[in-house]
Amino acid sequence: MPKTGGHSWRFKTRFRRHAFGWKSQPAISRLQEALSEIKQVARLEPLLAAEGAMALLERISPALERVDSSSGAIGSAVNRTIAELVLIIAGAPADARTRAAWLDRLFEAHAADQIPYIEPLAEYWGELCGSRALASEWADRLITITRLALSSDKSTRGYFHGTSACLSALFAAGRYDELIELVQSDVLWSYKRWAVKALAIQGRGAEAMAYAERCRSPWASDRDIDGLCGQILQASGQPEEAYARYAISANRAATFLGWFRAVAKQYPDKPPGVVLADLVHRTPGEEGKWFAAAKDAKLFDEAVALANATPCDPKTLTRAARDFAQTNPAFAVEAGLAALRWLVQGYGYEITAVDVRAAYSHSLTAADNAGVRGAVETRIRALFENPAGRGGFVASVIGKDVGLE
Repeated sequence: MPKTGGHSWRFKTRFRRHAFGWKSQPAISRLQEALSEIKQVARLEPLLAAEGAMALLERISPALERVDSSSGAIGSAVNRTIAELVLIIAGAPADARTRAAWLDRLFEAHAADQIPYIEPLAEYWGELCGSRALASEWADRLITITRLALSSDKSTRGYFHGTSACLSALFAAGRYDELIELVQSDVLWSYKRWAVKALAIQGRGAEAMAYAERCRSPWASDRDIDGLCGQILQASGQPEEAYARYAISANRAATFLGWFRAVAKQYPDKPPGVVLADLVHRTPGEEGKWFAAAKDAKLFDEAVALANATPCDPKTLTRAARDFAQTNPAFAVEAGLAALRWLVQGYGYEITAVDVRAAYSHSLTAADNAGVRGAVETRIRALFENPAGRGGFVASVIGKDVGLE
């Protein structure tokens, strides 16, 4: 076994207890830097990288205790980091003794998690074990307390930080019937989802989906339930039904572009135009918000139609006009004109004169490249035909340029 001691990790000096103040962005940046440092080492020395991943996981919570987590940004960053670090630790060529020692350290750090930031680590416990044998050992170690924590007897049930780790270990060990029996009482969906996975992996897909559907409640994640059910249908060779029933709801993201990409990635056989049309249909009145997704998929005609259907962020449209002025000037013209249209109507967040002039200049640059400058200038002047347009902020910025005075 190669030695891993003596390596100087840069991130260690940055992840001290209370190393960060209340602002989340510096902490997020440091997390990204630490992860990059570990991943770079992993290319040549996976065992050393795993030791680095361990060290970072042990330091995250103490270092971030004072960070404001109300926006959710730091929590999301930590969750992404944990998922990446788990892959590094699980994939490292560690012997059984080393891996057992790692798990002891991680369990101790998880128990001491105050905020908690590394709570999701327990969901990956089976993967971290690296083998069925070690996963079964951990299941035996945790199952007695877990059974009490999940008991239907309210006098004995309660919170145990190792519950998810136990369920994950049981799953990795292939002890599916024990797992299913363990969560039969009225417990959280985050625990019952393991029973769904256990049923599905045994080829009992219909039972698994029915079980998941019965778990729906105000305290269960509909998105997670839909995601699991969709995966079960896909795995059973029913991608069309999976798409029709669960694709849109299961893949909702923080942005409309992210939502489109998530669905398209999950269902690569679906034409992008079909995915886009289905998403637009699901969100009536918000057509303009799908402009970036259509552009990203190179569905330029659809993008223009969406941008003009309902309000669309003028800055997003202006960037499109700038980026495509050379390569697709016809599209850039329409994007720029749509930006000006919504600006004249008062849409946009913290709009300045610079934003107005950018929309105007990029529209004309694209028009020159398309050979339609005269027609575009006429269309721009038409935006100011009503009194409100002529007397508005946009007119005060480019009025002389378009011949309003």
